Amino acid sequence: MDLSMNRIKDNLKAWRLTSSTPQWIVFVIDMSFSVCSVGLSFTILHDFYFNRIPLGVFYRAAGIIVLLRGVSFLIGKTHATIVRHTGITDILRVFYVLTGGSLALCLLNIAYYRAHGHPYVSFSVLCIEYLLLINTMIVSRLLLRWLFMQSTNNEKRRKNVIIYGSDEYALMAKLALDKKTEGESYSVIAFIDSNGKMSGKTLKGVKVYAFRSLDKLLVQNKINKVIIAQKSFTGEKKRTLIEICLQHDVSVLEIPRFEKWINGELSMHHIKNVKIEDLLERGEIHMDKENVRRQLLNKVVMVTGAAGSIGSEIVRQLVYFRPASIVLLDQAESPLYDIELELKSDLGFENYHVEIGDVRDHARVEEIFQLYKPDIVYHAAAYKHVPMVEMHPVEGVKTNVMGTKNVADCAVKYKCGAFVMISTDKAVNPTNVMGASKRIAEIYTQSFNQVSTTRFITTRFGNVLGSNGSVIPRFKKQIEEGGPVTVTDPEITRFFMTIPEACRLVLQASAFGKGGEIFVFEMGESVKIVDLARKMIKLYGLQIGKDIQIKFTGLRPGEKLYEEVLDLQETTIPTVHERIKMAKVREHKHEEVLEWMEQLAAKLREGDKKTIVKQMKYMVPEFKSQNSPVYEAIDIQIESDEEQEYTRGRVNDDLPTGDFIAARDEQTIEECR
Repeated sequence: MDLSMNRIKDNLKAWRLTSSTPQWIVFVIDMSFSVCSVGLSFTILHDFYFNRIPLGVFYRAAGIIVLLRGVSFLIGKTHATIVRHTGITDILRVFYVLTGGSLALCLLNIAYYRAHGHPYVSFSVLCIEYLLLINTMIVSRLLLRWLFMQSTNNEKRRKNVIIYGSDEYALMAKLALDKKTEGESYSVIAFIDSNGKMSGKTLKGVKVYAFRSLDKLLVQNKINKVIIAQKSFTGEKKRTLIEICLQHDVSVLEIPRFEKWINGELSMHHIKNVKIEDLLERGEIHMDKENVRRQLLNKVVMVTGAAGSIGSEIVRQLVYFRPASIVLLDQAESPLYDIELELKSDLGFENYHVEIGDVRDHARVEEIFQLYKPDIVYHAAAYKHVPMVEMHPVEGVKTNVMGTKNVADCAVKYKCGAFVMISTDKAVNPTNVMGASKRIAEIYTQSFNQVSTTRFITTRFGNVLGSNGSVIPRFKKQIEEGGPVTVTDPEITRFFMTIPEACRLVLQASAFGKGGEIFVFEMGESVKIVDLARKMIKLYGLQIGKDIQIKFTGLRPGEKLYEEVLDLQETTIPTVHERIKMAKVREHKHEEVLEWMEQLAAKLREGDKKTIVKQMKYMVPEFKSQNSPVYEAIDIQIESDEEQEYTRGRVNDDLPTGDFIAARDEQTIEECR
């Protein structure tokens, strides 16, 4: 019996892999069903006494019935469908064709009865034949479809699933899995109860376990996926769940909020992989919301780079504090339109003004300041991609330095209350043009606190997860395309922070900043990029080396293995917020910085990359290039020039002297102690 069933499955599999069954074969089979139905109806009518069946009447009845059925099959095209994909439409077609044919037979029978005084075929035969044929044709099609589905499911390994949750969300998730008919087949092995109250009970025939049993269940049942189906599940427990699953190479998915379900129904299309951010987020940021609200309520707030990842999230969070209006400035037209739609449709905020413009265009920036006269500016516009800025220092300096200068100058001119600059950890001991340009921007804005009533505040943090150009979107794209996932170096590490977390800290720091501070956000432990890639691959349910490869490409121009955020005790001091510290850095006189900026602007007009980078290195002496041979040669040249100048005691009129730089460095070190 087992051998015959296996043979049937093999034949079905071979049939499925080849072309569809020819229509004439389906037609012949249906006609055979019709003949058998007529014969069986006569047999039933005569109590299965075959010798009592009048053969003349049988042949006459069979001839007209089978003929009419054949004509109706051809007209209704019941044979023209792919039987193994039979659906409700095909079933209805069979019903309509057979019912129509039987009605036609009844009408012919009635006409014959009136003409000859007796029916051509017994009405009992017509009724029994109809019932037998309709059941035979429908059941045979559904049975064949089921056999093919079983063949498909057996060929594809059934996926064992655990559902984390034991409420209505969990039951909805199981229902969605049970309804799944195409592609993978799922079997729910267990429910996990988060608080243990349901442990030991059963839901829809599936046992509920406590969270402590998860590790054992993953091992014993060869689980493929764990689906999080709970209304609110964040924080440490969620991270613990994900880490346990990753240790066993089990992918983790979660269902979205109820509002995102279609017509209140959950389907497999809604269930998505958890995000890597869930593993790195460090819990809720505690904000002094009242203090932030006092700063923002009924104020005109301007956000530059409002279409970017950081700028757009600042805009979203500003809405909560109900400013009088928000001015969104960016040069990226399409993303700016997207955030405008989100403000209007999703957030229900109408008091905004969208302005397309480039911070490098001083006239345009001043026009916007003159029109709206903002009380607070959040300056997020910048070029931040290290290798790109390394290759195009002119454009990087124009945006990150001169663009910042334009916005800062207008903030002072139009008596803006506060200017909050979004900086980066790459400004600390910069090894690339991007980091140095942000450090120069920091120096310039800080120096304004000596001569202006505007509070200039700098916030400095590391990489944000999911931002444009960051590793997360790149890894995601590479994984979805089948790899390889590219990592520059197996030892490279970075500090990471989620976008909402970073923006909450920006708002908090700007609320208690007095002006002149550089606030450094506590970034936690640095993360190895290769470990991040491995976890993302596992979250997709893939195996490294088997399903996808990791490829090391080498450090890019300007990159360094490790980044600093000045979070050492001797270089920062604590603030009122546990995750915000204040960097101890040397302040520069505004007149001195203005002179440097004029020199940098003159170099920009010349347009020579080396000259511009050389000027930046004089302005930021700690700027030492890495993985950029051309700019590293400038470092060697500067060190040689400074040594010669110090020896001869000469002064270069255009650039700071070696004595001045050495003294400045010594003073900076002393102040940081």
